[in-house]
Amino acid sequence: MQEFYHELVVRPSSHHSLFSDFLSDTLPVGFEESDNTFIIRSEDELDTMAWGIEQFAEALSKALHQPIDVEIETFKKQNSDWIATYQDSITPVEVAPFYIHPTWCEPKDGALNIVLDPALAFGTGHHPTTASCLSAIALSVSEKETVLDVGCGSGILAIAAAKKGAIVDVCDTDIISVDNAKINAELNQVNFRNVWEGSASLSNTQYDVVIANIVADVLVFIEKDLKKVLKPQAKLVLSGILDKYEDKVLRAYSDCSVIKRITQDEWVTLILQK
Repeated sequence: MQEFYHELVVRPSSHHSLFSDFLSDTLPVGFEESDNTFIIRSEDELDTMAWGIEQFAEALSKALHQPIDVEIETFKKQNSDWIATYQDSITPVEVAPFYIHPTWCEPKDGALNIVLDPALAFGTGHHPTTASCLSAIALSVSEKETVLDVGCGSGILAIAAAKKGAIVDVCDTDIISVDNAKINAELNQVNFRNVWEGSASLSNTQYDVVIANIVADVLVFIEKDLKKVLKPQAKLVLSGILDKYEDKVLRAYSDCSVIKRITQDEWVTLILQK
């Protein structure tokens, strides 16, 4: 263990969930989130990450046409057992019937337990879109149904479907996500039937349930690909939708009926039926 470690404290003025997504996708290590503050710790210097966060805030301001400030502080601290401190800060997430917890926490009796290593994107269960998707899976997925998770990321949603007894395929255009999903599936002692790098368009199978937790613009762009892999009367779970873009998504999927709308903060998850 080195004598010192570096700490980066980030306080965005707004859109904290978008900053959380950015850090989850960018950081090779976990981070602590509390009271709209993000704390990143590493034995390596974090100046490059600080610059990247500033650039992200600037790009977000331009994209949303509104000022978004971010306060960043850096510290060099005497090394102690900060990993244990970080572990103590990570709390399990419960979205019935699922219980998502890190490896150092005990599973919950009577729940469908999902264990994720924080180095492999743990924390996704805390995000509103993931929590809402877990609720949608609880409502929409039944035993022996076929499920495709498009843009699987860490694999948490696919694992949840598999825990309900579904037959699950996963895909993602990012090979790192594909690899992480495989590792997390093994950690949770579930099997994915098919796993591939790429989009839903590469599948020749039709499914009972298709899940896509991405962003609104991408959901609109891949609309034909998602519908192509749906069985008649199949369900489609769409998430990652900011409420202000919900109408855009609904227009693209106007030939589907809305079965359920789940909202949390500024995010919307839709359960549609073909």
